[in-house]
Amino acid sequence: MSPDGAALAARLRERDLAAAPEALNLLESSGPEDRLQADALLAALSPAALGGEAPGHVVGVTGPPGAGKSTMLSALLAGWRARGRTVALLAVDPSSRRSGGSLLGDRARIEFDARDAGVLIRSSAAGERLGGLARSTAASADALAVAFDVVVIETVGVGQAETDVAEAADTVAVVVQPGAGDALQFLKSGIMEVPDVLVVTKADLGQLAVSARRDLSAALRSLGARSTPVVAISSLPPTSGIEELLDALELHRRSIDLAGRRTAARRARALREFLAEHGERGVRELGGRAEAERVLSTQDPGAEVPALIAALEGSPRA
Repeated sequence: MSPDGAALAARLRERDLAAAPEALNLLESSGPEDRLQADALLAALSPAALGGEAPGHVVGVTGPPGAGKSTMLSALLAGWRARGRTVALLAVDPSSRRSGGSLLGDRARIEFDARDAGVLIRSSAAGERLGGLARSTAASADALAVAFDVVVIETVGVGQAETDVAEAADTVAVVVQPGAGDALQFLKSGIMEVPDVLVVTKADLGQLAVSARRDLSAALRSLGARSTPVVAISSLPPTSGIEELLDALELHRRSIDLAGRRTAARRARALREFLAEHGERGVRELGGRAEAERVLSTQDPGAEVPALIAALEGSPRA
């Protein structure tokens, strides 16, 4: 028997963090009854139902393997908890071609107190999807942001194909390590178009980290993104730069039009999901992208995902 999605939503709205694992199980399930209950869960947690956007800060963290993301996240978790924030971390790893499971297992590499009820860490496999995110990741982040102060989506990414996290997060931090390449290489990869905060890890390497920070700052200026902070950190004791990074993430959250950013992201995700299922022909049958975007604009906030595809399929032109 499937869990009651509406009842789980009510618990999350009361900030009952113990409801989060069961809600995530429901959102990740592919069973027909579970999908119905997952839709009920998301509907009850939509901005329209809540009377506004979920209060949690959704932070996307991406960067290549070996950049030091897990060590950094261990330090950030400790920093957020010291500030009294509850934290949920969704670690999305590449999938094993053989088993379909998570290859890197970030949960095992991030240090935290397993007895701390204010922290939830969940690993999932990205499956066959490009963009670095599992199919349920954005919906899971939306649900968790109702109950947790901070929701982190951590994924492996090094370029344009791994930037879906930008559509699921309020603030995106791209992590690079000293000696990983010059600014021109980052520009070519396209990843410099994504971050709200750039993080240079392993600041304890000294001049190498200083040079990396300088080169990245220069690259951002060349793009006209002078306001994007570049923070150098060392996650190993004694840590450095972690408080500066926490402040930079919070400052970005306060500086954005949160409702506008999330609405645009939900509409973009919904259109992409529709394209993945129906292709360009399906969009043409609706009357083109302009008509699809018009239908999107008529949805209540939060109804775009997962209900938008159903709304499009039920439109007179479908």
